[in-house]
Amino acid sequence: MDERFITTTPVIDETATARRSEQGVSKLRALLVEDEAADVELALRALRHGGFEATADVAQTAEEFTSLVRKNSYDVILADSKLPNWNGMESVEVLRREGLDIPVILVSGALGEQTAVECIKQGAADYVLKDQMTRLPESVRRAMREKRLRADHKQAQEELARSNRDLEQFAYVASHDLQEPLRMVATYTQLLAERYQGKLDDSADKYIHYAVDGALRMQKLVQDLLSFSRVGRQGMALSSTDCNVVVQAALQNLEAAILESGAAVKPDQLPVVMADGSQLAQVFQNLIGNAIKFHGSGAPVIKVTAEAKAREWIFSVEDNGIGIAAEQVEDIFVIFRRLHTREEYSGNGIGLSICKKIIEHHGGRIWVESEPGQGSTFKFTIPVKATPSGGERQNDENT
Repeated sequence: MDERFITTTPVIDETATARRSEQGVSKLRALLVEDEAADVELALRALRHGGFEATADVAQTAEEFTSLVRKNSYDVILADSKLPNWNGMESVEVLRREGLDIPVILVSGALGEQTAVECIKQGAADYVLKDQMTRLPESVRRAMREKRLRADHKQAQEELARSNRDLEQFAYVASHDLQEPLRMVATYTQLLAERYQGKLDDSADKYIHYAVDGALRMQKLVQDLLSFSRVGRQGMALSSTDCNVVVQAALQNLEAAILESGAAVKPDQLPVVMADGSQLAQVFQNLIGNAIKFHGSGAPVIKVTAEAKAREWIFSVEDNGIGIAAEQVEDIFVIFRRLHTREEYSGNGIGLSICKKIIEHHGGRIWVESEPGQGSTFKFTIPVKATPSGGERQNDENT
């Protein structure tokens, strides 16, 4: 019989029985990376005494290991750190390539502390010295608990992503289908205002004004919600994008606001990045537009800069406006979250949410540094090699 492939039938003694009554029997299927039959039996004996009903296969080469993990399901890998032809840490790389989450515990005759720490950094769950095998059962339990936590976290993330997709679909359908009836309401309330202004009493004029204002605000809100829900639904067309051209396009769209406020917008020389140019223009337009809107007592001065750092570009839009309190810097990216009344500043509180969504779909992040009365600097990153998150999306249907 080939000793490299062993299926063991556990022999349960009274000590193991007592432990099982305290801890509960745990069936365990392990794969041992080991070339010494005595060390295989040593590990299995430690597991049995620790309350496991263990079965095991044994591999001595990378080829055998890869074949076994492809064919079978294992709870844990127990790997000798040094074999004649390969070492236990290489099993971590094999599992990573195969897309498998199986904890690897190094079992070694000698393993220096620095080497042990480095192995854990590289992905090993733990290490146990062969002269301290009583630690093995608890090490296995801890590794399996951590695996369950990872699985639970992954499931929660998948459920959250699915819930977000459902919510985005609902927002898209609701806002898309509401456009036509809201357009009718807005149009006819405006006609009422034009035709009967001053022909009825003051109360009627006031009520008609409220209806017109409410219909127009609701129409704008639905349009903004539709814009938000479209981000990510449309497939991003990543291409080489000159940010200087993108910023100039945003400034042209903001020309009226710039002239009215007397704003001075000073873009630095900006890089070429891999991005969706139209979506990136929307980010710059929203950030510069906010800097113009939330200006202080003087005319707005806005600087647009970028710097390379590691594997990403960090863009900054700096202003001399009213600033943001520290406790509010997270709230401003929440959809429909407003820091000011509509009487103070117009808008629905959705622009920064759109910016955040666009940047995250490019694989970047966005944040703000600010102090009240001292202006704000909005910063966002674009990876040097941008990869859209969330996979391919279907193109939006016509509205």
